[in-house]
Amino acid sequence: MSSGAQSREFVVLNALADQDARSQQDLAHRLGINRTIIVKLLDRLQAAGYVTRTRNPANRRTYVLSLTGEGRTALADLREAIESRDDQITAPLTEPERARFTELLTRLLPEPDPDATYSTEHLITQAHYRLRRLGDHLLADSGLRTRHFLLLPTLDRLAPCPQQQLARELSLTEPATAALVDELVQAGFVTRGQDPHDRRRYALELTGEGRARLPEIKVAMAQVETELRGLLGEDGMRDLRTLLLKLLDGTGPTE
Repeated sequence: MSSGAQSREFVVLNALADQDARSQQDLAHRLGINRTIIVKLLDRLQAAGYVTRTRNPANRRTYVLSLTGEGRTALADLREAIESRDDQITAPLTEPERARFTELLTRLLPEPDPDATYSTEHLITQAHYRLRRLGDHLLADSGLRTRHFLLLPTLDRLAPCPQQQLARELSLTEPATAALVDELVQAGFVTRGQDPHDRRRYALELTGEGRARLPEIKVAMAQVETELRGLLGEDGMRDLRTLLLKLLDGTGPTE
């Protein structure tokens, strides 16, 4: 099981530990998890014997979700693994900083359950999903996605540049950068030419179409920032940025 799957399953099992859920929709709403994802999670947890679905006598179209004895045992094992991983993720932070980080990320959940326990990993993932969905919506007519936010402006600043340099600037692995560049080349926003200093390497540049998309990206980024500011306030924005940079400091490139 991947760490991301473990984190989501922990959140679901933990939510059911104290009380049953009236329905899948109710649980998805409480935890801020997409309904499609919650159904797949519950299917997996039921198949493992950790959760039962029972017809809701008050509404026969829905199922009451309950934690089994095996589910409680699995929850205890998961809790230990999740706490260990959270400690690793937040190792650069002091205890007050960890508390502040958790508080700010929890504010980014659609409707956080005050009684739920969220792992740091889950909170980061949910914040990412929320902002990605917003960015994708804002860029829907441009042929771009949130994952392209930084690549095009960075390439505009560096071009022509080899793919390896772009990867370093974005703190991404070369395979991850190559995949993003492939998308933009296919969309007609980026070209791959030969590096005049090393003909074995590509030199990347924006096309006219790619350069024309830069204002749209800047507007979308500004709107995402406005959304964040509304949720966190100026102090929260500043603190979250500071804490994220502290976590990222000294880490390797991301996939």
